[in-house]
Amino acid sequence: MMVQRVLTREGGPESWTVVDECFSVIEPIEQFLAHQARIERASSTVRSYAFDLRDFFWFLTLRGSDWTSVDPTTLGAFIAWLRLPPFSRSSNVIPLGLDEPHCSTSTINRKLAAIGSFYRYHSHYGVDSSSITAARRRSGRYTPFLGHLDAPIKQTLSVKLKQPQRHSRTLTSAQVDAILRACDRLRDRLLVSLLHTSGIRIGEAIGLRHEDIDPASMTLHVKSRFNTNGAHAKTGEREIPIPAHLIRLYTDYLVDEYGDIDSDYIFVNLWSGRVGEPWKYWTVTDLTSRLRRRSGVVFTPHMLRHTYATDLLRRGVPQEVVQKLLGHRSITTTIDTYAHLEIDDVRRALTEAGWLTGPAAASPASGSF
Repeated sequence: MMVQRVLTREGGPESWTVVDECFSVIEPIEQFLAHQARIERASSTVRSYAFDLRDFFWFLTLRGSDWTSVDPTTLGAFIAWLRLPPFSRSSNVIPLGLDEPHCSTSTINRKLAAIGSFYRYHSHYGVDSSSITAARRRSGRYTPFLGHLDAPIKQTLSVKLKQPQRHSRTLTSAQVDAILRACDRLRDRLLVSLLHTSGIRIGEAIGLRHEDIDPASMTLHVKSRFNTNGAHAKTGEREIPIPAHLIRLYTDYLVDEYGDIDSDYIFVNLWSGRVGEPWKYWTVTDLTSRLRRRSGVVFTPHMLRHTYATDLLRRGVPQEVVQKLLGHRSITTTIDTYAHLEIDDVRRALTEAGWLTGPAAASPASGSF
């Protein structure tokens, strides 16, 4: 089975589908993926669904199972199958002494979530998925009195692995400075500075147009729109205040490097490829690899977003403000993602509270026990 890219004649957003060995479209997957494209899911999300469902249907084919009669035992076997290295999945050979499973817990849970979405879609068209789904009410950490009575019901996959909590990785000021010094183009320096001082996602950054930066009010506008480079604003539109030095860097970039290029996009090819063509995700991946080699800092663009949010919280910015700046739909997402504290943060909080320096820090009097 293979994942194939799908382009429309009208030039709209790209989509993805899954075909079998005879290059025939697998109809249940195609229906689901086409629906995701119609409701304007990000192309990257549709692509991820396609690969996850390809793996699942490949597994079902090897077992001789029908997708309409899956049970929890089948899902359990699928999880074990994902742990195996690819070379042993199609055979009866069981490898011994594996140091690490092929797929991580987070990857498996992502695939299970895709399968859950797939079955929820088909349940609306008569496919019985009650054997592998369970009803639960949507709720956050806070539920008002009797609020559970009108909480909407959501069907979710009954199987999910317990995943250890992972803390968001951040960068120090020295590391960010090293990355900026490694940039030999104003365009590249602008991108790194933008991610670090606004906290936007990389997809939002490469989808920016010149009209989205307002120098007078020093405001950045993140807009949800169709972009020819596949960039996508994941959580809709918002406005973000940006510092004056970022405006100056943007102006220098336009004057010294951008010149008379006719493009609406801010980040475009200037010296290689098709000049003026907007950057794509792989372009940023290539730039990140170069900057990692030059700076000696192992980082990802998303770590700049985590660094931005963590710095704001350490400076006492309210969580609801950080939520708005990051574009999180729920404040619980912000709390859960950035609830980590380094030991220095803990020590600083205790010192400010007088716990380490006040009367509570004094040794107990002799004979007080």
